[in-house]
Amino acid sequence: MDTQGIEQMLSVLRTTAAQASGKAAESAPAASAADFAQVLQSSINKVNQTQQQADQMAEKLAAGDTSQNLHEVMIALQTASISFQEMVQVRNKLVTAYQDVMNMQV
Repeated sequence: MDTQGIEQMLSVLRTTAAQASGKAAESAPAASAADFAQVLQSSINKVNQTQQQADQMAEKLAAGDTSQNLHEVMIALQTASISFQEMVQVRNKLVTAYQDVMNMQV
């Protein structure tokens, strides 16, 4: 995941929280704020692409392709693993936030 996508997601969450509390959103205008679903989908697609590239590199290395460097393959696999773990943690935080909102008494 890139940090730009996370920053956009945080901006959307801050804007929504400000609107829910009755305050005007000062940090980002609504027109330039990215849609939350688009940011989330983009992040998921990037993680998926990273994993697919790492898998392809590993398959080529296992098949005996001499153009694949073991170090680069291992780095790509670790990057894919960390990206996936980060995505899972973001999902967990979103689920927790959703549950907190649903348990609020109005």
